[in-house]
Amino acid sequence: MKKYLMNQSILKKIIFRLPLALFLSSVIMGGVSCSKSSPIKPNIVFILADDLGYADVGFNGSKYYETPALDNLAKHSLVMDQSYMYPTCSPSRTALFTGKQSFRTGVYTVPVLEKGNDQENIFSRWTVEKKHQIYAEPLAKAGYKSIHLGKWHIVGPYPEEELKKTFPLTEKLTQPDPGDYSWVAKHKTDEIMQYYPEGRGFVKNVGGTFRGDPAFEEGGYKSHTGGYRAPFSNPFIEAKADDEWLTDRLTSDAIEFMDQNKKGPFFVNLHYYAVHRPIKNRSPKLYEKYMNKEGDTITGQGIGKRKETMAGYATMVESVDQNVQRIVDYLDENGLRENTIIIFSSDNGYNGGQSSNDLMRGSKGYIYEGGIRVPSLINWPGKVLARRTSEPVTLLDYFPTLLSVAGITDYKGQLDGNSMTDLFEGDSELFAERPLFWHLASINKHGTCSVIRKKQYKLIQFLATGNLELYNLQSDPKESNNLITENPELTKELLDELVVWRKANHVPLPPNASMLY
Repeated sequence: MKKYLMNQSILKKIIFRLPLALFLSSVIMGGVSCSKSSPIKPNIVFILADDLGYADVGFNGSKYYETPALDNLAKHSLVMDQSYMYPTCSPSRTALFTGKQSFRTGVYTVPVLEKGNDQENIFSRWTVEKKHQIYAEPLAKAGYKSIHLGKWHIVGPYPEEELKKTFPLTEKLTQPDPGDYSWVAKHKTDEIMQYYPEGRGFVKNVGGTFRGDPAFEEGGYKSHTGGYRAPFSNPFIEAKADDEWLTDRLTSDAIEFMDQNKKGPFFVNLHYYAVHRPIKNRSPKLYEKYMNKEGDTITGQGIGKRKETMAGYATMVESVDQNVQRIVDYLDENGLRENTIIIFSSDNGYNGGQSSNDLMRGSKGYIYEGGIRVPSLINWPGKVLARRTSEPVTLLDYFPTLLSVAGITDYKGQLDGNSMTDLFEGDSELFAERPLFWHLASINKHGTCSVIRKKQYKLIQFLATGNLELYNLQSDPKESNNLITENPELTKELLDELVVWRKANHVPLPPNASMLY
């Protein structure tokens, strides 16, 4: 993928101009001209759901799950119809925060999910080293007051031990069991806090730790609260008298922070734990609504033997939607809407045990479309043209996009994506023509692989065997027809480009795949 380059023409379009009266005043008085003035920086609200699938929202066709707030927001937003993440949360969040491909950070999957030995894997890191800046850091230097709320997952449970290890590891990393709080005291020391939000550009952290789900308490998923119902067991969330539901609480704290910093600019990094397992019903009333609701035979949502699970999941989806509306309402009521960009997305595809999408192959953990394609939108009244785009975008594009909208032009770090401001007013050849790459060097749902997606085609090379799969995503979104036999020329062309990319970037391969170089 091309390195990020600031697009000056788009930047000029999105930066607020001085009001006319102020401009005339500056001219009359011989003051500073528009070109030398400091533009008003927009507020940024980045909402990330966890494990929310592409088809789990109404604006992408769901007839079972109800997301009226998101659907209405989508009508006034740029909806990215082909928006991609990694198949699991750790590499997605690391790449999102750093703007870097997984091979640069060494985070390939959730460490505790890895399968196999050190000859089959490059075992994943967990803690993102400080040499990899995250997007909150340049935003802080540019004057943003930033808060992180919810899932963090870019620090390990034992970072001081992890970072002393020799990489590549011979054994995968581990985590403490639910109910084990022996790590907490250490994580509240300066030594470890440098890897937490407050050490990485945020002024406050609410609920972010190493864990990928909210069920800290003994019993984990099987406990009554599951981390979603109060009292919350997260040691990085201070109890409040009105605590009831985690998603509500995180939103309330986000609104409180915006209210305290409404003069701006502020950055709200609201990364919900929902709708990650455990599945907990938001309320009996909502649960009954979905249990009595007709399912969707096209996607498989709300039907079959997992009806009860999907009904519970549906209550969590609706809760996220309701809380998105609370954010929008606050911005509207306080006159902040037009100077605030809202981004909404998910960190990977739906979890196959709690939802369904029969229109795509795979789910969370798989490199197929159901595992990596997610619902995404960008909303900014008057700055982003409301429409749907089919241009492929990737999680690596968010970091440079945030730099663009914040007017930051001097960032020197490595970035592997492109600013999506190029899409704010129309499609761009840059996005239509560029290849997208994935590299999964550890085993989770399937073997290690490298992937290239270019135009409508996706080529997967499984590293242990060298086996290839080629799909036309435009005509075959279910990836059911492998085209390598009938289209050998295109297969070779894409494979050559994939190998060149790996060589040029010194992408490491697991020991059992070394012959592929």
